[in-house]
Amino acid sequence: MVTGTVAPSAQPHGSLAAPELPSTPATTPGVADEPLTLDIPAIELPPSDPALTPSFKTQGAPEPLRSAEPLPAPTEQQKAVVALPPGSEFVADIAARAAEALALPRLAERERAEILAAYQANENRPLWIDGKGWSEAGLRLTARLGRAGEDGLRPTDYPLPAFEASDKGSLAEADVRLSALAVLYARDARGARLDPRRLSKLLTPTLYLPSATEVLSELTGAVDAGAVLAAYNPPHEGYRRLKAKLAELREHLDDTPLVRIPAGPALKLGMRDERVPLVRARLGLGPTEEPVFDRSTSLALATFQKQAGLPANGILGAQTLAALGTPATARGEQDIVAQMERWRWLPADLGQSHIMVNVPEFRVRVVRDGHVVHETRAIVGKPESATPIFSHKMDHVIVNPSWYVPPSIMKKEFLPGLAADPNYAARRGYVVTRTKGGAVSVRQPPGERNALGWIKFMFPNEHAVYLHDTPNRRLFANERRAFSHGCVRVDNPFLLADQVLGPEWTQERLKRLIGSGERRINLPQALPIHLVYNTHVVGADGHLTTFEDLYGFHRLVRQALEQRS
Repeated sequence: MVTGTVAPSAQPHGSLAAPELPSTPATTPGVADEPLTLDIPAIELPPSDPALTPSFKTQGAPEPLRSAEPLPAPTEQQKAVVALPPGSEFVADIAARAAEALALPRLAERERAEILAAYQANENRPLWIDGKGWSEAGLRLTARLGRAGEDGLRPTDYPLPAFEASDKGSLAEADVRLSALAVLYARDARGARLDPRRLSKLLTPTLYLPSATEVLSELTGAVDAGAVLAAYNPPHEGYRRLKAKLAELREHLDDTPLVRIPAGPALKLGMRDERVPLVRARLGLGPTEEPVFDRSTSLALATFQKQAGLPANGILGAQTLAALGTPATARGEQDIVAQMERWRWLPADLGQSHIMVNVPEFRVRVVRDGHVVHETRAIVGKPESATPIFSHKMDHVIVNPSWYVPPSIMKKEFLPGLAADPNYAARRGYVVTRTKGGAVSVRQPPGERNALGWIKFMFPNEHAVYLHDTPNRRLFANERRAFSHGCVRVDNPFLLADQVLGPEWTQERLKRLIGSGERRINLPQALPIHLVYNTHVVGADGHLTTFEDLYGFHRLVRQALEQRS
């Protein structure tokens, strides 16, 4: 606050003076005509900062303005270059059209979800196309799909997508569709075309079907995606020989005249029928004076039946008549493709050492490092009690085994016999055990009459079948050896034991155990065993050998594949 004495002056100075008014006195009474003075005390200010002193003086003429110093030129900044990942221009189209591209009838929902997840993990960038069409990897995949027929698969199951190179949307959809087709091919190559268990409850192989995630992971990381895709087919020598035979058959046309034989009653040896000349013509036989189904006709028909995988009985029935109506080349292709399909049921790795039981051939082989080191005859199940087809691992053998009568034989033989005669089982050397609940079990103690012989080879499985000895060794002399209730009887079982148990357990040592009570011996390590159904086998010389379709499994597979087409 500023205080002081205010005194009025006579009048303001200069142009601010008020004009004179004639009727107003010149002075105001009671007020001295003195100048206005202010008694304002000095205000103390802090010392000035030299840096804040203005560049011109407050007294006198102002100094001329100095020119502003030029600012330094701005340094040239480098341009920022953003490199987008390859295929980024397709991201939106792949996300929008992936669902449509995956709409394939045989592609399950799980595989579709896995393919979508694979693209999402790749930020929806394409896997097989570039800016103009298929990339190198995409071309290799499409080439392999186009040659699917070489492996007995159908190229029409993998129709390649069409697209316009200028249309990003169609390119994106083609990329996803190719991924789906590659997944389908890989799974088909490993056996996904058929479900064996739906064909028969005795066909129980374990299929090793790859997931879509696994397939795309291997293909996208491969140098040659086409070769990796082809490798899903079986790597086994037996399969490769069939593949070569298939190519050979397709190179040669069937020159046998195809004769249409009318339907009618079954023809047997000695029967007269007007169709006999047609049958002979179809089999490549010469004409005869009388239309009699003679021995030459029956033998030629039996040979044809064996080649067709039919019972070689020399009788012209409905199945044989249908087979005669199919050109030989087409029939041969179908048979080989059906056999190739059964190779897909086996694991890719059979085991460095393994046992192979070919049921239609009645043979057991021990394979080590790709070479057969032991081979013997076998007796397999009767058609009404067929030997099942599957893979497992043998882990122990039992010397002097007891035989527990299986439920099927109990129901058909022992229970009716026991109902009629309480001593039915005892008289045959069996031991009957009854539980408190009334259940009955029948056991045959060890001995030379035991149904299992002196030794059995165990690989516990859902069918309760195994390899074993037999007291009825005379049956091995038969060419067609289908006599068992499902298990596989082996000739010279102690030679087989010598192969699977190793040097510690020689034949002599094992035979010394005979009659001394049941004894379990574990294998040094579990040995893979494969019970297979190979009716068509190509040898190292390229010759095709066929075996009887004992249980009709070959026919079931062939028909199922034909129905798919």
